[in-house]
Amino acid sequence: MLRILIALALVLALPARAERADRDKPVNIDSDRMNADDAQKTAVFDGRVVLTQGTLLIRADRLTVRQDSEGFQSATALGKPATFRQRREGLDEYIDGEAERIEYDGRADRVQLFNGARIRRDGGDDVRGSIISYDSKTEFFSVQSAKDASPQSRDARVRAVIMPKKKEGSGIAPAAPLELKPAPAIAAPRQD
Repeated sequence: MLRILIALALVLALPARAERADRDKPVNIDSDRMNADDAQKTAVFDGRVVLTQGTLLIRADRLTVRQDSEGFQSATALGKPATFRQRREGLDEYIDGEAERIEYDGRADRVQLFNGARIRRDGGDDVRGSIISYDSKTEFFSVQSAKDASPQSRDARVRAVIMPKKKEGSGIAPAAPLELKPAPAIAAPRQD
């Protein structure tokens, strides 16, 4: 059982270079219930699940952790939505993510977010889609829309907001996003 709890630390493979120091911190899990099957190497945490490890915070309705025969771990967080927050390595910046289902595969070193998937960075970048996948080995990131979603659905299209970055050495911050305002009304000249 202890190995399964320690395996939860592997959820740290979340996108955008998570804080490496978190891996050396203890994993703390709070939930309403927990069932563990040592023979099957599975632990299920139910009800208001909160996992913390260093700067990592995961909230879910249910968290299931499994270990295969070769010692690789996987975890699935379910919620409406399940969420995570973690500090980025070497930066004073956080990554926030949410989806109905978040899966971590330790063998493939991949994190996937399903249904209403969204990842935001403190700097303003924001990516949404039906499925967001991040491969830690190759540092490849992909976002997909739902093929069968109605045009009104939030998952019908991939949406991305990418904020301009501050130019190095210039000391000048990028211009604020352009805000369009209606032109002031021009009064017609009086006819006396």
